[in-house]
Amino acid sequence: MKAVHRFTSFYCGLLFVLLLQAPFAVLANPHEFMLDNGLKLIVKEDHRSPVVVSQIWYRAGSIDEVNGATGVAHVLEHMMFKGTAKVPGGEFSRRVAAAGGRENAFTSRDYTGYHQQLHTRNLPLVMELEADRMHNLVLTEEEFSKEIKVVMEERRLRTDDQARSLVYEKMLAAAYQSHPYKRPIIGWMNDLENMTVQDAQDWYDRWYTPNNAILVIVGDVDPKEVYALAQKEYGPIEARPVLSLAERKPQAEPPQLGVKRITVKAPAELPFLVMGYHAPVIKDVAADWEPYALEMLEGVLDGHASARLNKSLVRDSQIAISVSAGYGASARGSSMFFLNGTPSAGQTIDGLEQAIRAEIKKIIDEGVTEEELARVRAQVVAGHVYQLDSIFSQAMQIGRLESIGLSYRDIDTILEKLQAVTAEQIREVTKKYFIDDSLTVAVLDPQPLEQKRPVKEPSGLRH
Repeated sequence: MKAVHRFTSFYCGLLFVLLLQAPFAVLANPHEFMLDNGLKLIVKEDHRSPVVVSQIWYRAGSIDEVNGATGVAHVLEHMMFKGTAKVPGGEFSRRVAAAGGRENAFTSRDYTGYHQQLHTRNLPLVMELEADRMHNLVLTEEEFSKEIKVVMEERRLRTDDQARSLVYEKMLAAAYQSHPYKRPIIGWMNDLENMTVQDAQDWYDRWYTPNNAILVIVGDVDPKEVYALAQKEYGPIEARPVLSLAERKPQAEPPQLGVKRITVKAPAELPFLVMGYHAPVIKDVAADWEPYALEMLEGVLDGHASARLNKSLVRDSQIAISVSAGYGASARGSSMFFLNGTPSAGQTIDGLEQAIRAEIKKIIDEGVTEEELARVRAQVVAGHVYQLDSIFSQAMQIGRLESIGLSYRDIDTILEKLQAVTAEQIREVTKKYFIDDSLTVAVLDPQPLEQKRPVKEPSGLRH
C-alpha cells in the first residue's frame, strides 16, 4: 500500500523456450495461458517447499485516475476487502488466516495487486475467493464512509506527518507539469474528502475485469492443474470492454525548460535535500541502452558502502550524514533519477547540493573505473540469485513486468543488457540527463517538532 519512490531494479534472469501449441503454449518454466475471457495466467513451478504464491494484478493504478478523483485506485483496494454476497466483509482475510496463509494488497502508479501466500493445498481456496471479488464485490455507503476515513488517516500518518514523504510528494507535483505521476498514489486530501462510493464503483466497473488482469502463480504446483483451476474459478467471469495499455493515451510529459526549486516547511529535526532529474524508462527491451546505463550509474553512486556518494560525501568529506541515489527503469510513464541527502552538523543544504553536483561532474569528466563497473555487475548477478530465493519475489517480478506492458520473457534480456553496459555509456547518460533544464530541487526546511501532531495508526490500516 505504500507509495514507493524507488523501484526495484531488474536484477534477475531466466531462460525461456517458447512453443506455439495452445492452450499450453509455453512448456518451459514459466508457463503461460490465456483464458477465453482475456485473463492472462502465468505459472512458475518452484518445488523446493509445499508453498504457493497467488497474485492477481490489474493494469490500473493512479496513472489512470483523473483530477478530482485522485486516490480512488487505492481506496478501492481497501474496499475490495469489504465482501461479496457470498463472502461477507472481513471473511476473506479470516479464511486465508485460518488456512495458515497471509495476504495483502498494494496500489502503485501503474497497477494494483492482491496476493496470498500459503500451503499449496489451499490454492483452490484463494482462487475461489479472489475470483469471487473480481466480479461480485458489494460496495455500500455504510462501509465506504468508514473506510474513506481510514484512508484519510493513512494519508495523514504516512505523508502529511512524515516530512520526507511530504517533500517527495511536493517535489513530484512540481517536477511533472502534466503527467499523472504528479499526483500522489494515495490522493489529495480534498479529493478523498469529497469522494463517494459511486467513484469507487465506477473504478471497479471500469478496470476490474479479467481481460485487464494477470494471474501469477508461483510455487509447488502443476501448471495444468492450475490452468484447470483458473478455468473453473475465473473462466465464467464475463469480460467487459476495457482499453489495453497500447490504446490508452500516452500522456507524454512536455520538456522541462529550466531548474525548478521548491521549499517545504514541515516539523522535522534535520533539513533534507532531494534532486530529481527526468529520465527515460525501458520501452524496447532489446534496443534500448540508456535505462540500463542509468541503472548501473545508480549502483556506482549508491550500490554499496564504498559507492561514490557514501565514500566521498559521508566518510571522506563528512559533508553529509546520509546520501543516496534512486532510479527505476520500469514504468508506464517516464522516470526520475533521484539524489538525496541530509547535511552534517555545520554544513548547509546548498553545500550538499554543490558536493553532489561535483560528484556527477566527476563522472561526466572522468567516467567510472572498470573496478567500479565490475563491482556493480557482480551486484546484478547477486541480485538475480537472491531474487530466485523467494517465490514471492519471483511472482512480483513477473507481475510487474506484465502489468507495465513488458513481458516476463524479457527478464533474461534485461539481465544481459545490464551486464553489457560500458563505462562510456554510463558517462554518456550522465552527461545527457543530468542537466539543469531537467532538474527539480526540493528542500525540507525543518520546523519545530512541537508543531507535529501526535498520531495513532488507525485500525483497519493494512500494510
